[in-house]
Amino acid sequence: MTNRLSISDLGYRYGDRVALDGVSFSVAEGRFCALLGPNGAGKSTLFALLTRLFVPHSGRIEIAGIDLARAPRAALARLGVVFQQPTLDLDLTVRRNLLYFAALHGLSGRASALRVDAALDLLGVRDRAGDRARDLSGGQRRRVEIARALVHEPRLLLLDEPTVGLDAASRRSITDHVHDLAAGGLTVLWATHLVDEIRPGDDVVILHRGRVLAAAQAAAIAGAGTLLARFLELTGEGTA
Repeated sequence: MTNRLSISDLGYRYGDRVALDGVSFSVAEGRFCALLGPNGAGKSTLFALLTRLFVPHSGRIEIAGIDLARAPRAALARLGVVFQQPTLDLDLTVRRNLLYFAALHGLSGRASALRVDAALDLLGVRDRAGDRARDLSGGQRRRVEIARALVHEPRLLLLDEPTVGLDAASRRSITDHVHDLAAGGLTVLWATHLVDEIRPGDDVVILHRGRVLAAAQAAAIAGAGTLLARFLELTGEGTA
């Protein structure tokens, strides 16, 4: 199976503080991979490197087989991103938010409109296309952000703590939708500190203090116990 994301020996520092230390893992095509770690584990730093906001001090990143350092524009064109902080223009309608994003990717006219409609349909928010983003609930805004990230038909979708600040029903809805996208063939890297967002068949990378502690299917990491118990054991988060 083809890898949509390959990370090899990735390192990054903030001054003297090591944020990522020899991070290596891959995500295969059509897989939902949870990047699981407590706050401060290095998840957001990793996403900043994947999106070229930061440049790694060591290591290599390939997106859909393209070296991010050598061909950043081509690699990033195959990437869809939903950041932790909301990024919609609240004064624009849902459709205008997506059309603007499509234009940034060189899409216009009928092709752009068709892509936007398809993405809105996929996330179940086409009926809100004419509403301003500020009039949506938190969960609906997240769906729109995910739809926007899919307009240019990326090979890999990154989501950084996408359910932060949402109520339980919205969290469940967003998690289910993204799992459905992965079941349909999209490759997903989902950063979270919440074990209940992960299913037994998902791939999991446990990141703690900048290092990968485990990388396998959730059920394999859990073993005879639970993923939560194993996560707490590995990270020491459950100790007093």
